[in-house]
Amino acid sequence: MAVGRLDIKGVGFCTGTLVAPDLVLTAAHCMYNKSTGQPIDPADMEFLAGWRLGRALAYRDVRRVAIHPDYSFQAKISQNSFGYDVSLVELWQPVRNISVSPFEIGAAPKRGQKVGVVSYAQNRAEAPSLQQVCSVVNRQSDVVVMSCDVNFGSSGAPVFLFSEPEPKIVSVISAKASMNGESVAIGTTVEKAFELLQAELEAGRGIDSSALSGSGGKNVGARFIKP
Repeated sequence: MAVGRLDIKGVGFCTGTLVAPDLVLTAAHCMYNKSTGQPIDPADMEFLAGWRLGRALAYRDVRRVAIHPDYSFQAKISQNSFGYDVSLVELWQPVRNISVSPFEIGAAPKRGQKVGVVSYAQNRAEAPSLQQVCSVVNRQSDVVVMSCDVNFGSSGAPVFLFSEPEPKIVSVISAKASMNGESVAIGTTVEKAFELLQAELEAGRGIDSSALSGSGGKNVGARFIKP
């Protein structure tokens, strides 16, 4: 139930996950308007915790957004940006519900390890799904390639490692790709990025709600590439 939809101005969405009562982890590219390349005003965002079939356990407006400082949004996708495609969203009010337990962050997965992706997408926008049978097929620095099936709306979706007693988030989905004729998912590891972004928010840095105007929230979602 800590996985939810991050709705953006009512016309687009990504998947986000609570990693603290007032913090949502998602992809950095979800924070940008694809048409203009400009950051989206956090005031245009709403997190729907545990969204299922038209209802959420909690509805929270976004106060501030911290985007990885090394991430560079480009209309033309660059593989160089995948390693930094992480953002942390601060909510105006924490989600305190006994049914919602924020997830912990884990170390980057290794090649061959089994992972699971929980996401919303265009064909399952009203309820998330868990794909348990996928694995890490390659990893280079902070970028992982997985044999997972993702779609529009899967951007920012958590990648879980189940080798420990409690599942931990080890990556977020950055893009869908094709490799050797097979669909794969590109993910960004989150362990180092989370600490950095959390420090940014604690220092009062980031993009504040209503600090932007006219950026709009259209054209957001998972990206498609062919490496």
